[in-house]
Amino acid sequence: MKKILIRNSTIVNEGSQFAADVLISNGRIEKINSSISNVQADLEIEASGKHLLPGVIDDQVHFREPGLTHKADIYTESRAAVAGGITSYMEMPNTVPQTLTQQLLEEKYAIAAQKSLANYSFFMGVSNHNYDEVMKTNPVNVCGIKIFMGSSTGDMLVDNPETLEKIFSSTPMLIATHCEDENTIRQNLQKAKEQYGTDIPPSAHPIIRNEEACYLSSSYAVQLAKKHKSRLHVLHISTQDELSLFTNDIPLKEKHITSEVCIHHLWFDSNDYEILGNRIKWNPSVKAPHHKKALFEALLNDRLDIIATDHAPHTLEEKNRPYTEAPSGGPMVQHSLLCMLEFYHQKKIRLEKIVEKMCHAPSDCFRIAERGYIREGYWADLVLVDLNGSHTVSKNNLLYKCKWSPLEGYTFHSRITHTFVSGHLAYAEGRFDDSYLGKRLLFTRH
Repeated sequence: MKKILIRNSTIVNEGSQFAADVLISNGRIEKINSSISNVQADLEIEASGKHLLPGVIDDQVHFREPGLTHKADIYTESRAAVAGGITSYMEMPNTVPQTLTQQLLEEKYAIAAQKSLANYSFFMGVSNHNYDEVMKTNPVNVCGIKIFMGSSTGDMLVDNPETLEKIFSSTPMLIATHCEDENTIRQNLQKAKEQYGTDIPPSAHPIIRNEEACYLSSSYAVQLAKKHKSRLHVLHISTQDELSLFTNDIPLKEKHITSEVCIHHLWFDSNDYEILGNRIKWNPSVKAPHHKKALFEALLNDRLDIIATDHAPHTLEEKNRPYTEAPSGGPMVQHSLLCMLEFYHQKKIRLEKIVEKMCHAPSDCFRIAERGYIREGYWADLVLVDLNGSHTVSKNNLLYKCKWSPLEGYTFHSRITHTFVSGHLAYAEGRFDDSYLGKRLLFTRH
């Protein structure tokens, strides 16, 4: 691999900003110093006026491979992620077939080894019937197990209390949960059908998948985790109501129960359904503006631990179907860091806090080995951003296979110029280099 010297960047790392050079060698950060000289580098990058951040770690994506590759695949979506400053991702098990056996899990790793420009890990899926397979999961090289405690497809809704008790009481793995109460959602959907017939508007989505559905399920998961002292990570918190379930009075590394907030719940609110309709139909739903405000405050005060995307592409044809037929989810990995940098420009969050929540915290939460920080000896997962640049989202520059975004037409006031994945310059000024691919993430768990 090339020896790369990044000169004169402003590094944002571990709560501070400072000017320094960074030397990358053999995939790792060899040296960080105010000035590095007498070095024969294969490539020098002048980064004056730019900020160097650790690569973003996204702990929740759906890249749709295998089985749903008309929507997305690991090759296309990992490239979009890298262009967005994401150097590592953790992918979910609701593919086709669903990742419910160790063999199917390793088959996904084999695909990524051949196709993923970013570093990768995959969650092992849980059903009501695959306990023995779940218990074979290796905590050293798998990010965690995923439980859908709410609506899902096929065999992935885990609603059997005995199964949940068994998993929470016995697995040494991190348990990541999607929490929405299925019975509440079914009742609300029936009421909506009685009110609207077959023409339910997308604006009814946060009424159907409401605060009560989220709180009932999240509080149940937290109750189970406290009872069994499990390591629980609750994904995509979307309501003010759920925030009381989480604490901010101990450091993240000491928490057994952690939480995630997604970009779309910080960016959009229920007023946006009128224009965007099903394009912002996610599960859990995008809700009223007061929830968005509360989530942002909880992010700043550390009640919410991690920022992720829940990147979940569908084709526009699928999203343009009537509400009850349109799938939930949308593409976000190419623009998640830009969204947070936009909040920085709006003076809502500091750069140091963005790095903490998108880079340091995922590394700490999942105990990822030697990533998530700019440190000598660590893997060189890095992103250079130009805070004085601009980027307008258009169909012409979208890298998602689905070729649409709910952010189309928006002009960001920052630009991602370079992304380094495990020491390889994978993306530079709009161009990709696929000569080295991403690596499987490893975890320091005992």
